[in-house]
Amino acid sequence: MGVFRLKHHRPRLFVILFLLLGSAAFGGITFKLLARDTVLARLRSCPRKDLDRQEQLKAYFNEAGCSGTAMSWQKAERGKLGNVICTIKGTSAEEIVVGAHFDHADLGLGAVDNWSGTALLPSLYESLAAQPTKHTFVFVGFYGEEEGLVGSAEYVRRLDKEGLASIDAMVNLDTFAQGPIQIWEGHADLGLEKHAVEVAHAMKQPLQLMHLENVSTDSESFRAKQVPSIEFCQITGPTLRLLHSVDDQVNRINPDDFYNAYHFLAAYLGYLDQVVPSREAQK
Repeated sequence: MGVFRLKHHRPRLFVILFLLLGSAAFGGITFKLLARDTVLARLRSCPRKDLDRQEQLKAYFNEAGCSGTAMSWQKAERGKLGNVICTIKGTSAEEIVVGAHFDHADLGLGAVDNWSGTALLPSLYESLAAQPTKHTFVFVGFYGEEEGLVGSAEYVRRLDKEGLASIDAMVNLDTFAQGPIQIWEGHADLGLEKHAVEVAHAMKQPLQLMHLENVSTDSESFRAKQVPSIEFCQITGPTLRLLHSVDDQVNRINPDDFYNAYHFLAAYLGYLDQVVPSREAQK
């Protein structure tokens, strides 16, 4: 996250979540729930160099089943980094983009900001790829967020008008450390926010609104193009002081809270696949 930028061991377990809100049944969400050890191992690896983080993300995507034409790499115009992209083909061409930046600030390990978000991407990919989806899901590890949202801006720039219109939602993951799941207030599409509340209510998980000033993050590149977007994080007062500091280390991340975040996000993405409206159909 560009902060104050002013310059159960069950590897084959499938979960069916029935969303019951009052008397209204929203149907079942089915997704593969990964073992806690798998999710946490991807978090704890946390390479120090951005180039190594990029290659580790590719390896984890491959481990999660993303290979061949499902994986692509959008090289930056300069340097050795680029956007790492893994796609789950749905029964339609309508897309849900799930993103997190893998680069980090010079100080600290950048485990919280933002290997925590990056490490969730292959686990969420694996959870959703285990069964057919309606939407095509595109998981993107962005480079250059700390340099001014460079990777996400480049990703959006390369989309034509039809490509942009096909994205029904963009879900961004940035900075997970401890506490309940949070939505960045004022930077979330109200419909996507409403669906998050519905899933949290069904799962009996706390969900908070968080407000920050003078902060930039990759969902903004999509919001600028009128793509419905939402930002998830786990930021407390102490967490905020870790960012861009030598104290941003893996041991500052609460493993229980991190695994809860993974579980919630897997359910949320499965729910979005069912309920998010098609932007094309609304025209």
